[in-house]
Amino acid sequence: MTLSDSQMTRPAARPLGTVAAATAFIGGPVFLIGTVLHPDRDGYSIAAVGQLYGVTHDVQAIGLLFQVVSLAGVLASGGLGLGRRGALGLYAAIAGTLAWFGLIVFDGSHNPVMARYAPQLVHTPADLDAGGAILVLPALLLFPLGYVLAAFLLARHGRRWVGWLLGTGAVVYTAGGLVIFVAGPRSPLIQTLEVAGAALYGLGFVLLGRAVRGDRGR
Repeated sequence: MTLSDSQMTRPAARPLGTVAAATAFIGGPVFLIGTVLHPDRDGYSIAAVGQLYGVTHDVQAIGLLFQVVSLAGVLASGGLGLGRRGALGLYAAIAGTLAWFGLIVFDGSHNPVMARYAPQLVHTPADLDAGGAILVLPALLLFPLGYVLAAFLLARHGRRWVGWLLGTGAVVYTAGGLVIFVAGPRSPLIQTLEVAGAALYGLGFVLLGRAVRGDRGR
């Protein structure tokens, strides 16, 4: 009796699947926690809370890194049986997550400094120079687009709820950030949308972890 290629590679893929599931369970909720704890976004409020603003962004950034590891683990293990097109969706989600990681790190380090010296400019178009725009503008596009693409491809492979939660959550969360430039940094709608989006998005990663764990057990 001989083993097929898939049978021989499955044991080697199991540790990667374990990592993918574990980091999905961690990454989604950690990102949600950072979002829930996020202080008010106007310059005067940021200056008043001191280091808390940067800490919440650190928490979000850690969550995003866990998510990247999870998505990469799914790809490397061949989990979920997504095939080539499904893998393209995960690559798009990874690109969007990395872009958002850059935005979060920039936001968490830049705005506290600006809040100290020019609080009236924080989270306004007047504070968006060329250096910041290179990070911020692509991230605002790549993050929701990457997860919408991943959502469609996951749905085509029987992971409809995982895809719907990730895609919808990323879009709603990003919409909250865009409200800053429409209604100003004091709008309560920003936190409402970001928390709602992060909750859906975080739940999507939890379900992704469950799906990977279930696939690994087959």
